Amino acid sequence: MKKNKKIIFIALDTSKINKIKKILKDTETNKLNIIPKFGLQFFYSKNGRKFLEKFRTPFFLDIKLSDVPNTALSALDSLKDLKKIRYITVHASGGLEMLRAVTKKAKKINKNIKVLGVTILTSLNNKSLKEIGYKTKLEKIVLKQVSLIKKSGASGVISSAHESQIIKKKFKNLFIVTPGIRLPGDRANDQKRITTPKEAFQKKASAIVMGRPLTNGNVKENIQKLIDHLNQ
Repeated sequence: MKKNKKIIFIALDTSKINKIKKILKDTETNKLNIIPKFGLQFFYSKNGRKFLEKFRTPFFLDIKLSDVPNTALSALDSLKDLKKIRYITVHASGGLEMLRAVTKKAKKINKNIKVLGVTILTSLNNKSLKEIGYKTKLEKIVLKQVSLIKKSGASGVISSAHESQIIKKKFKNLFIVTPGIRLPGDRANDQKRITTPKEAFQKKASAIVMGRPLTNGNVKENIQKLIDHLNQ
């Protein structure tokens, strides 16, 4: 990992391999530590998994494991051949037993894998949680989830920048990855708890996730906009 450079996980949300290759080429820069993040859309695509088998640089596999412990472990075991996975996600809502089991298994498969626990998705807010049936405020739920993630031995958490500051205050050394990032003037799209890259790092994020604001349109220009924004 490049030291002293902002970590940007770039969400490659497409099933088109040629587009993936072009984005990877256009996001090359020595000013940021850019790591590709492959999610469900690409991983489930016909040739996506085959592509990742031969991938030669570290990547983030964002598949948000969430099932009974035995099934989650079996799913993780099936990823042994993906040698360059460095980050993988698991839902905190799966419970402490599952979080512990996945974290322990991941270390056996590949000592370089960092398990990241997913808290409340950035597409949800207090109103959304109330609709689902939660009565507790979002912030309290996130802190409870982070407590479980920490207890499980996982390496870090996925959390909105709106909660990252309070998480860092309580869990000082935790690696915090913040999605829901938009450059100034960008549309929120399906996200509800958003912030800018600079604000996210100011709020103690260790790394951020960016997708459409970088991958839509002219990718090289978008990367430069991000660099300029962070340097302001």
